[in-house]
Amino acid sequence: MKVHFIAIGGSAMHNLALALHQKGYTVTGSDDEIFDPARTRLHNAGLLPEKEGWYPERITSDLDAVVLGMHARADNSELLKAQELGLKIYSYPEYLYEQSKDKLRIVVGGSHGKTTTTAMILHVLRHCGIEADYMVGAQLKGFDIMVRLSHSAKVMVIEGDEYLTSPIDRRPKFHLYHPDVAILTGIEWDHINVFPTFDIYREQFAKYIDLIEPQGTLIYCDEDPEVHRVATENRRTDIQKLPYACPDYAVENGITYLRRGIHGGTPLRVFGYHNLLNLTAARLACRQVGVSDEQFDEAISSFDGASKRLELVKASDTCAVYKDFAHAPSKLRATIHAMREQYPDRRLAACMELHTFSSLTQEFLRQYAHSMDEADVRYVYFSQHALQLKKLPPLDPEEVRRAFGGDVEVFTDSKQMIENIISLFSDNRDKNLLMMSSGNFDGIDFNLLANEIITD
Repeated sequence: MKVHFIAIGGSAMHNLALALHQKGYTVTGSDDEIFDPARTRLHNAGLLPEKEGWYPERITSDLDAVVLGMHARADNSELLKAQELGLKIYSYPEYLYEQSKDKLRIVVGGSHGKTTTTAMILHVLRHCGIEADYMVGAQLKGFDIMVRLSHSAKVMVIEGDEYLTSPIDRRPKFHLYHPDVAILTGIEWDHINVFPTFDIYREQFAKYIDLIEPQGTLIYCDEDPEVHRVATENRRTDIQKLPYACPDYAVENGITYLRRGIHGGTPLRVFGYHNLLNLTAARLACRQVGVSDEQFDEAISSFDGASKRLELVKASDTCAVYKDFAHAPSKLRATIHAMREQYPDRRLAACMELHTFSSLTQEFLRQYAHSMDEADVRYVYFSQHALQLKKLPPLDPEEVRRAFGGDVEVFTDSKQMIENIISLFSDNRDKNLLMMSSGNFDGIDFNLLANEIITD
């Protein structure tokens, strides 16, 4: 098989290219800019294009497929050549479905918790010796790449993103996977540049349920009112519906224990109410492929978490620094509460970056009201440069402060914020720091920051 990637340098695209290369396909690709880590990884695999740019002469009639990335435009010269030749052109999610249509597909959808739930399922399946292909949105410990495709696996686990499929296909990605087992973790308005009202956004998840394969299974968080609504309003009788809620648990001496039945508690390396919800969704999904609850508990006890998902950066006996991907209002609340519950005797400084298009939009800011109230110190950062890149109007820091409510301090200079954090932690005792963003606070090195404030 010969496959060409238009915009091979994207995070998802280069991982798919590497997966096909490992599967034995002949892979080529183009892009007008490729940055690390994609550049190094493609180079090491012998897949890095010799020159950056678009070259329609690379599109030839002997290609079995062309995969189109989000970075490419509809008038891309290579795309136009592929259309002229009548080649099979796939979006990223279309090609994942093409590769998995003969497998049992477990798709994890929802506004939050997708990566962690997907990672939990993969961790348990590997521990139980069940081979699985996968696509996940973060680098996972123990997994070389973010996509695996094989000839032999009978199961594929897919993180189902609701964002758009490609420049020429406006459907949400997770509408193309047609799951046999669908998970729905939560619904909270996001991507307002694509879904301008909450009703339009919620409708994408109702459609997701409609696209479950006949005799399939829906696993849904019954504690989320919007998820409950779309799941119970759906009238399909040809699918199994499995609602879930948070399991019984306890926090003792800084360790979260999962309590189930008459057995003693299972110690976990992850913590927080939202992680326990994700864990329950993963358990129900693993049951669908023959994993017993006892096997699941044994496996999940060694799960360290997904990258940047409430990830420990550094800790001492009296201080800990965590980073998290949180950017939605409900995730801020959940992550801050998890830190509070796990470390009840320590003061908590929580820093949040407004980074996504939605979070930097004035009409969306009110969604963040009181989302950080449970922290002792609350910092919010945003970059005026990020606003310019997204072609959004300037934000007034005072407007941001009023939107969050409470005693929130707003920064537009990341260096100034870091100085405040270092000063706050100068005594290095009985405090925790939580850094939350889908970005990186304009280039902050979290390890250097942790080393600066934790010196023992």
